[in-house]
This record gives sequence, structure tokens and C-alpha cells, in this order.
Amino acid sequence: MSDTDQASTLVGPLLQSFFTEHMLSHRRASQQTVDSYRDTFRLLLRFLQQTTGKEPASLRIADLDAPAMLSFLEHVEQQRHNQVQSRNVRLAALRSFFRLVALRDPASIHVVTRVLAIPVKRADKRLVGYLTRDEMDAILGAPDRKTWAGQRDYTLLLTFYNSGARVSELTSLKRCQVQLGATSFLQLHGKGRKERSVPLWPKTARTLKIWLDASPPLPDGPAFPSARGVALSRDGVNYILQDAVRAAAKTCPTLAARRVTPHVLRHTTAMHLLQSGVDITVIALWLGHESPETTHIYVEADLKTKEQALQNVAPAGKGFRRFQPRDALLAFLDTL
Repeated sequence: MSDTDQASTLVGPLLQSFFTEHMLSHRRASQQTVDSYRDTFRLLLRFLQQTTGKEPASLRIADLDAPAMLSFLEHVEQQRHNQVQSRNVRLAALRSFFRLVALRDPASIHVVTRVLAIPVKRADKRLVGYLTRDEMDAILGAPDRKTWAGQRDYTLLLTFYNSGARVSELTSLKRCQVQLGATSFLQLHGKGRKERSVPLWPKTARTLKIWLDASPPLPDGPAFPSARGVALSRDGVNYILQDAVRAAAKTCPTLAARRVTPHVLRHTTAMHLLQSGVDITVIALWLGHESPETTHIYVEADLKTKEQALQNVAPAGKGFRRFQPRDALLAFLDTL
């Protein structure tokens, strides 16, 4: 070990301060953000343990220099087969930590500067994937509603489709956040600690009432519990969805070739709202987007809207139809 490495600050105390003070106290980051950053550093420490042979507790800031971070990010993409977006999420967590290092350990500023200079990788911008109404109906019809689990799965998927919620918003949904009455809605706690209300279709409200009436009346209990009575995890929701997709593919063959994730259901809600004529700004509020510009991706992906626009344009070689006045007064004005 070189003299520089020996003089370098240990990572452990800074990382503990990053989570306990910076993330939770200073930033008041959401639990989802804390979980994402925690997972990043779990992966990083295990990667460095394998590549350097050093135990995580003995790592120093010098061990986290830019070459090591670039190797880690490459590992995320190549060995773990994550997409560029996931790689950039890991990089965002590293940058946030190193900004704290710059404040707490000025002697490591040379390392901090090099890591913060690592660029965000540009990703291919693909059209969002979504389901047709027939495909969505087939998925909703898949659960066996005669069983407790089947009724829960059906209610969960219908609520998912109605609300366009993020999967984290549904897994954390409590019974007290479901308001049923003359006006039925969900009170969702979304990204960035933002709250929003999403109205419920009468069918969804009736289904939720039946489900909640048959469940233990615990206001702070999860709206969609697991068999053990605790809130479903992300993996649990995804398992329910994949099970429904496999069953639905028997009657709707197009689903067999589709990759359906919980986020695809969110995209499906947005697309169906757009195709029903709902204004893009309302859809942004519905989904909890901070800016309608984020919601513009659905306009880009909606082929039906583009086909309607195409019908207003004359085919190539035929020219454009010009306005012809049908009224004598209009014809007179047209001669002026």
C-alpha cells in the first residue's frame, strides 16, 4: 500500500454519515431513494471486494477512484446485464456520495473531481410499450376470483390499471388511503414526497369495497397484503402480474410475445386515457408527473393520433385541397 493510500480516509464512516445524516436528515430522501442508493453501494462494495481482495470495512476513498468506478459501472452493464438507464441510476448514487465526501474530506478532492467527471451515458430512446384494451381485459380476467388470492390479485390489477400508479405506490398503499363514497379516490404518496388523488371508476370502487369489507379492518394495514398479512413486495406484485399474463396468453395469444412489467401497466393507463381524448396535462396530474413534458412520450408513441393527423393531409402527388366558399357572401369576400 502506498503512502497516499494509507493517508486516505476510510470509506465506512463517510458512508454511514451519508445515509444516516445526509440522506435521512438533511435531504429527507424517500425510502425508495434510500433503498436504491443502498443497493448501489451493496453492489459496489461486493464488486470491490472481489476485484481488490479488500474487505469493505478496510476500503479507503483512494480505492474508489474514477478507474474503479468506471470498472464497476461496466460490470453493471456487462456482467449484470443492466440497461444504460440502470447504469446511470448507479452513477447518480455515486455522485451524491462523492459530493458529501468533498465537504467532509477536502483532502480527497482530487478523487472526488475525477469521479464527478464521469459522464452520464446516453441511452437509446425507445417508444413506450403498452397493452391494447383486449390484452388488458384478458389479464384482468385471468385471476380466479373464487379464491382469496384470486380476488386480491384481480382487485390489485384493476386498481393498478385504473390509477396508473407506480408499483411502489401500490405496495405502500394502506386501507386508509382508499376513500370510498359519493366520490371515490385513492390518496397516493408518490415520487419526491408528492401526494395526489386519483379518481376511481365505479367498477373499481365496487371491487375495492368488496375486497376491503372481507379483509381485517385495520386502517393502517396494507390494502393488498400477502398471505402473511404484510405488504406485498415489488417482486410479489410482479409475480402476480406474470402469473396473470401467462394465464391470459391462452385466450389472448399476442400476450405470449409481450414483455409485460408493472411499469407497462402504468404506460397502458396513460395511453388509454390519451386515446380516450383526455388532455395531456390531466394525464400528467393523473400519473404524478412533475411536468407535462414527461407525459409527452405517450403522444410520441400513440399511432392512432398520428393516423388521424395523416387523414387530414392529402396523399403525395394529389396536392392539398383548398378551401372553397359555399356561401355568396364568403365568395364575395374571397374576391377582394
